[in-house]
Amino acid sequence: MSARSVAVTGGNRGIGAATARLFADQGWRVAILYGSDHASAEATLGSLAGEGHLIAQADVADSAAVAAAAATVGAAFDGLDALVNNAGWTRPVPHHDLDALDDALIERVFRINAMGPLYCVRSFLPLLRRRERAVIVNLSSVAARRGQGSSVAYCGAKAAVDTMTISLGRALAPSIRVVAVAPGPVDTDMARMWTPEQHAAIGKATPLGWAAPEDIAVTIYAAVTMMPKVTGTTILADGGRALV
Repeated sequence: MSARSVAVTGGNRGIGAATARLFADQGWRVAILYGSDHASAEATLGSLAGEGHLIAQADVADSAAVAAAAATVGAAFDGLDALVNNAGWTRPVPHHDLDALDDALIERVFRINAMGPLYCVRSFLPLLRRRERAVIVNLSSVAARRGQGSSVAYCGAKAAVDTMTISLGRALAPSIRVVAVAPGPVDTDMARMWTPEQHAAIGKATPLGWAAPEDIAVTIYAAVTMMPKVTGTTILADGGRALV
């Protein structure tokens, strides 16, 4: 029997890299999809345990690029047991400053965070269907539930991820499960958008404090391997942020 395989978008850094390493540590073959930073993708690839891993460039906002990456993965793997839609992007804009939330920013936030996962599901679905009990994990955010986050557009895009997870969970059952994981504050490169004072305030307002990327990777791995009857729902891994 061939090793189980997973594709992780945005797998070159942060939560994606931690997820790729965890799956590789557990004997999975990993396909790392990255947007533009080839050097970090190569570095993450080199950090993976085991053999048979690969990297593929794909801007998830570009459906043709996603389809090409799926073809690359399909040529190397005979199927996919899991797809982790981790790639995301945001920029802080005060919620009251709608003039600063210009058209280009709104479009980029939605294309990467909401349209990207749907492009990936569509392109990788044939590979997932070659396996029994395949799983899709979409990265959401506690911002979708609280309506508080880096911008109004980001909150809306992540809420769209939650709703698509419900729809896809229903549509792809019983052969494929679809689960969203919603982190709260996570210490990744993206956290650098906050000032030190804001970073401290966010941590203080989160009952369990800031998460490490590895904390979210564990949740993703559990959703794939340990929750056989969970689909069409969002798992909060937010350190209690939604309680505040």
